[in-house]
Amino acid sequence: MQTAIEYYFTCLSPYAYLGHHTFTAIAAEHHTAIEYKPIKLGKLFAVLGVLPVKQRPQVRQDYRLIELARWSKKRQLPLNLHPAFFPADPSLADKCTIALQQLGQDPAEFVAQMLAACWAKEQNIADVALIGQILTSLQLDANKIIAQASSDEIEAIYEANTATAIEKGLLGVPTYVYQSEPFWGQDRLELLADKLA
Repeated sequence: MQTAIEYYFTCLSPYAYLGHHTFTAIAAEHHTAIEYKPIKLGKLFAVLGVLPVKQRPQVRQDYRLIELARWSKKRQLPLNLHPAFFPADPSLADKCTIALQQLGQDPAEFVAQMLAACWAKEQNIADVALIGQILTSLQLDANKIIAQASSDEIEAIYEANTATAIEKGLLGVPTYVYQSEPFWGQDRLELLADKLA
């Protein structure tokens, strides 16, 4: 395997949703491992002076919806532009991703289902019961993983991922970092593929 790709994201990001399957397919094609690094996006935004979506100028909000619709069509993925549970707290889902990786499990499908829950299925990704259902559907021990995700150890990793994203000067999520080179946004995935090639 080549040097792993560091995947900075949160389970609440629509662009992570739109790019996730393409990204994991690219990594697999190039026999490259993925290090999942969920972050606290609000902390990164605070450092960058980025406003939450609903506080941005209306023209920026409007253009965001145009772009999301375009990329939904391009990636052939269903996407609700106004999901019922947005924003929701992604912290437990994000920390379950970290826990899965710590336990030696591939989090790819769990992340895919959490992203789709918000952006395609009108589900609340902050709901512990939903997270448990998704873990169970993947033949995983939901109680064990949720307990691990709620530990101080996993919280410390979540904070460290966020601090690293800030230190690296990342601009948002998803960002894919390969050999110290950042690719910000799922619309840069083809450029990441070029780098891997």
